[in-house]
Amino acid sequence: MTSTLPQSAAYAPRVSVWHLAWPAVLTNLMQSMVAVTDAKAVGSLGASAMAASTAGHRLQFLLQSLLLATSVGTTALVARAWGAADRDEAARVLSASLVLATAIAACMALFGFVGAEPFARTFGLTGETAAFAATYVRWISGFNLVFAFTFVLGAGLRGAGDTRTPLWLGVINNIVNVALLYLFVYGGLGAPKLGIAGAALAGGAAFAVGTGVAVWLWLRGDLLVKPLWHGALERGRVRTIVRVALPAALEQLVFQGGFILFTYVLAGYGTLALAAYGIGVQILSLCFVVGFGFSIAASTLVGQHLGAGDPAQAAASGWRAMRYAIMSMSVLSILIIAFAHPIARLMINDPEVVRLTVVFIYLLGAVQPLMAIDFALSGALRGAGDTRFPLLTTCSSLVGGRLLLALIFSRSGLRVEWVYGALIADYIIKVVMLVGRFRSMRWQS
Repeated sequence: MTSTLPQSAAYAPRVSVWHLAWPAVLTNLMQSMVAVTDAKAVGSLGASAMAASTAGHRLQFLLQSLLLATSVGTTALVARAWGAADRDEAARVLSASLVLATAIAACMALFGFVGAEPFARTFGLTGETAAFAATYVRWISGFNLVFAFTFVLGAGLRGAGDTRTPLWLGVINNIVNVALLYLFVYGGLGAPKLGIAGAALAGGAAFAVGTGVAVWLWLRGDLLVKPLWHGALERGRVRTIVRVALPAALEQLVFQGGFILFTYVLAGYGTLALAAYGIGVQILSLCFVVGFGFSIAASTLVGQHLGAGDPAQAAASGWRAMRYAIMSMSVLSILIIAFAHPIARLMINDPEVVRLTVVFIYLLGAVQPLMAIDFALSGALRGAGDTRFPLLTTCSSLVGGRLLLALIFSRSGLRVEWVYGALIADYIIKVVMLVGRFRSMRWQS
């Protein structure tokens, strides 16, 4: 599975952090803007619909954690093969990953259909809110196969250094999504008025269109990484993908499980507190997606440099991505904090939800530099194949920071603003652990 080329021949030209990051940043910014538009559409249906959407997203993100983990393994292994100039190995890794992701997606869809109502009840949601949450989960679960191909195919292209193709495919997704939101949520142009189900349907259908185009181009051999099925499912290769992806899967399960528990604590404060949390996350996602773009760049460059036998440049790429992420996310967070109140009022017409949303934005916006470090260095470690340490970091910060403090604050009868503030401890713990790990250089092996 390793390249047979000599080191001098195996070295492939590398690109800069910015070259890889800016298309990924734009892609994710567009997706985030669509998510904000989606939140606005759902928010117009009332606080119950917004709270249900927040809970529904949590289950869907949990179900998609295995797909995200497979994409992490795909990026790391494709980047290693690409750095070693082994194009066939990169193609086989991507083909094998798509087979694994398809099987995972089928299981996830079944779980989403069966577990929608019990899941809604675990949040203490009742009546209309619980029904909305179950409806959202069932509709979106039907598109898990589409999400599988989108995540993994995009991960393979990014591992090879192509972040521009996912960008223009994302443009297609987003244009279709916004158009379908109007049609399906509000019943525009004679379409049925589906409410919260329409928001889920619009998102899934938009991904289906973009994914259809991407798969067609891939099967034609028009993308940077070609399809190559012969030998793709060789046992050693599949075992390697699983070995790299498994800790990332566990990390995502812990991460999303922690989010669900945190959301459960918030649900104890009522629908308004949960709705404000959902809106605040959507607004600040404009910062998160920038960090994710630099995470992709760090993962790709670290993997490619290690594949080419250049650990010094791998380390330099990780630190450089971190600096760029801090600068970019800090500037954006300052702008969002400055306009927090009018943005919140634009999202929902409820004075108390607006007030809580603004508080949440102030608290989480202040820790965006810490989140930037988390995004960049976690991505760098995953690109090196060191997926176990981010798992350890996530477990420590969620349990020892966010969840512990949230439970203490809620059991002590403190206001929900204190529970929002528990997020700060989460990211302080993460940053301390990740910086120490990346400095140690043990990830290079």
